[in-house]
Amino acid sequence: MKLTFLGGAGTVTGSKIVLEVDYKKIMIDCGLFQGLKELRLKNWESLFIKPSDIDFLILTHAHLDHSGYLPVLVRDGFKGNIFCTKATKDLTSIILLDSGKIQEEDARRANEHEYSRHKPAKPLYTVNDAKIAINHLKTIDFEQWYPLDENIKFKFSNSGHILGSAFVTLNVNGKILVFSGDIGRKNPILLPQYSYLDYADYLVVESTYGNRVHESISIQDELLHYITVTYLKKGILIIPSFSVERAQEIIYLLSMLKADKLLPNIPIYLDSPMGVNATEVYFKHRKDHKLSEEDINRMLTTVHLVSEIAESKAIVNDNNPKIVIAGSGMITGGRVLHYLDKLISDKKNSVLIVGFQAEGTRGRSLLAGDTEIKFFGEYHQIKADIFKINAFSGHADQSELLDWLTHFKKPPLLTFINHGEQHQSQAFKTKLKTTLNWNCTVAKPNNEYYLD
Repeated sequence: MKLTFLGGAGTVTGSKIVLEVDYKKIMIDCGLFQGLKELRLKNWESLFIKPSDIDFLILTHAHLDHSGYLPVLVRDGFKGNIFCTKATKDLTSIILLDSGKIQEEDARRANEHEYSRHKPAKPLYTVNDAKIAINHLKTIDFEQWYPLDENIKFKFSNSGHILGSAFVTLNVNGKILVFSGDIGRKNPILLPQYSYLDYADYLVVESTYGNRVHESISIQDELLHYITVTYLKKGILIIPSFSVERAQEIIYLLSMLKADKLLPNIPIYLDSPMGVNATEVYFKHRKDHKLSEEDINRMLTTVHLVSEIAESKAIVNDNNPKIVIAGSGMITGGRVLHYLDKLISDKKNSVLIVGFQAEGTRGRSLLAGDTEIKFFGEYHQIKADIFKINAFSGHADQSELLDWLTHFKKPPLLTFINHGEQHQSQAFKTKLKTTLNWNCTVAKPNNEYYLD
């Protein structure tokens, strides 16, 4: 057996792992690189392996950094099934169609305003490419072994990260390989806690927050504080949000604040077609989350869901106080840019960051205290207040990662640490060695690791 990390090694984006077993090639996740330009350029490079040579693909969850390269893989020759859970299929379909649309819109805007060095600018993939890739998705229930052939089978277990997210356990000729994908919190807002696994010969574990412990604070109180601060300035609060999981968590918390009569009397909008669709997926998969019927009804009466572009433009041009949740979460694209275009240079407004911001993203620039950011081919002065809720995370922190790992009955022969920026992965490697005395290594991009 041989493992090769084509992404998600030394970085938190572009997750792609290839497992070669004699005559079979299996890819686990197929994500898009985001953030730094040097990473985004990798999306345009050919893989070391021909897509047509990959037999199967197993998807841990729907997020773009794990699924967003699928349309390219299929377009370039992949013919096999893409296995995932039912909720992951629904969310991935939404995410890929939205990504294809954004790719097309960005290319069109770059050509219209001539701010790309490429003549003409082209999308990485199109909506039609995304539709074709979606046809390859095949669903598997949690905790059901599925045979890929007579010697290889796999199953999904709940990872508690987003709706439908899963750990992947592969049994290859009796050897057990576990791929964590992204691991959720010990007590997620909307989801059941991650499942514990008890055995692996080889383990691949994420390390997004491998070097820190999340703050133990009331997220609801912090959210109310920043809403109140902005309302007293008679400003508008913009919340750039990931459309899957984070948007639904925010809506839930806002609905709780409203039920307790703590919110000011201002409109609240979710202005994200993908976020609206993802919210409907959450309400569809009732068994996969903790929301009650009452919770769902309260959420629907708290936030106005916006899909149509005409309504979105009207909200952008309305200067009255309000709260707007808009994609994308790292401010790499989406409708949030139209709000920032109008609002970020006015000190009475606020931007609330509620998720991880990868290197090279506009969200990371805001947190770094930059005085201007560039989008739509222009620089925009940052005068609005920039706030952040650190405890708003869908990723396990160091203590939660250790909690999950300590439930293995014996140490794996080797643990690969991936999906983390370099200092985070190295810090977690040190912690894992000193705390559990496990044999572990930080995965390096494009390195080939041979397994006994």
